[in-house]
Amino acid sequence: MVKFNEALLDRTFAALSDPTRRALLARLSGVNDLSVSELAEPFAMSLPAVMKHLDVLSEAGLITRSKTGRKVACRLSAGPMEEAMKWLTRYQRFWSASLDRLAAFVEEETACPPSPASLSGGASTARRRKPSAPGRKRRDS
Repeated sequence: MVKFNEALLDRTFAALSDPTRRALLARLSGVNDLSVSELAEPFAMSLPAVMKHLDVLSEAGLITRSKTGRKVACRLSAGPMEEAMKWLTRYQRFWSASLDRLAAFVEEETACPPSPASLSGGASTARRRKPSAPGRKRRDS
């Protein structure tokens, strides 16, 4: 059985749980380096708020920051994401096998013609109400 660093996985998934942090990672996936101000540009939040999100991503190991003069550049770091994908792959195999069995069962059921008892459509078992006399209305209980 593969051993995973539980603390690293916890930090990775906690960092990925926020939509703003996922959007920051998506922006970094298309470019090698972006400055903090470039990363913050499309977001309707203050620069300190973006910095807090970047701190969470950095602590999870999902980004690295390098400072050149006054400019702080951020870069995507794939290591923790790869560990999370390996962890998720175990469950993907489980769900794929379960869904394959479900699909086979459904295909088997549709290939077999239904029995005559199930074709009745429920008409014989449903009780029909008698219409009320003209001009009279039913009372709601």
